[in-house]
Amino acid sequence: MKKICRHLFGHMDGFLLLIITALLIIGLAILYSASDQNMERVMYQVINIIVALIVMWVFSLIPPQQLSRFALPIYVLGLILLLAVSIHGEVRLGARRWLNLGITSIQPSELMKIAVPMMLAWYLDKPEAELRLKDFAVASLFLVLPVILILKQPDLGTALIIFASGFFVLFLAGLSWRIMGGFMLAFTAMIPVIWRHMHDYQRQRILTLFHPAQYRLGAGYHIIQSTIAMGSGGFFGQGWLHGTQAKLDFLPERSTDFIFAVFSEEFGFAGILMLVLLFVLLIWRCLVISVNAPTLFTRLLAGSITLTFFTYAFINMAMVSGILPVVGIPLPLISYGGTSIVTLLLGFGILMSINIHRKLVQT
Repeated sequence: MKKICRHLFGHMDGFLLLIITALLIIGLAILYSASDQNMERVMYQVINIIVALIVMWVFSLIPPQQLSRFALPIYVLGLILLLAVSIHGEVRLGARRWLNLGITSIQPSELMKIAVPMMLAWYLDKPEAELRLKDFAVASLFLVLPVILILKQPDLGTALIIFASGFFVLFLAGLSWRIMGGFMLAFTAMIPVIWRHMHDYQRQRILTLFHPAQYRLGAGYHIIQSTIAMGSGGFFGQGWLHGTQAKLDFLPERSTDFIFAVFSEEFGFAGILMLVLLFVLLIWRCLVISVNAPTLFTRLLAGSITLTFFTYAFINMAMVSGILPVVGIPLPLISYGGTSIVTLLLGFGILMSINIHRKLVQT
């Protein structure tokens, strides 16, 4: 039995797998509490996790050279699926984000969280000295196309994550600070135009960040209730299954976007420190793999996956804490969701592949 396990899983990074497993277990425990001890919902998440772990294992076996060959087809497939969503997608809660495949529904925008950085890393996989401004311009076009399609769904949270994943590739590839500063100045100048073209609910979420009490029965309700839940946890929390805000149904979206508030209420500041430590350890290990990656493609891809995960976790925690506007981003590896967790573990599978094949890839 040990030989079989060593043969099947011996190539996987043990430390990274341990941290991921710990976070997934914590997620299931909090989901059980947040869903009012709904075992059916928990079992659905268990199935999602099993599927995601299989995907992670499969991608950990694929050499990085093979991944680079599939970058363009996966990116094109993702664009086609996004276009299909805009035409035939399911409308849920006023947004057209899902594509019904008969057996199940998928959210193609989740695929682009991996497809975009993989495509950009593949395109920029040249000797660093040969990268010119036009290379970054073309890569930026590859990034902007899916972001625009996702913004039209509308899905601001996912669009921000995908934009970040692509930006990290450009940054790691050597995009100059002067160009980035120019983009920032241009973006700042465009803020009034962007504001006019935003949806009403998006503008209201930004205004709510500064004056949540003025919208306490509307857009500000989420933030007010989440901060109450976090504050009521104190240092050691109210205990697992004993959080009042969640149990009395004051806290909305408590299984998905605001599950961090449930965790904070039940485990307090001490629990938050433990959770943040696990995230830090996971990101640290991923950064080590990124630094030791042997080729430009693997360095760009691994670095983007790592920094995107950090952005994922930071935005959710800041959103729930009232530091950033509500943008609909779940807490990675903790929140309920199938497509999201499969995409995350697919990314970690790629990191494990890069780590195990680093001595086999020719530099």
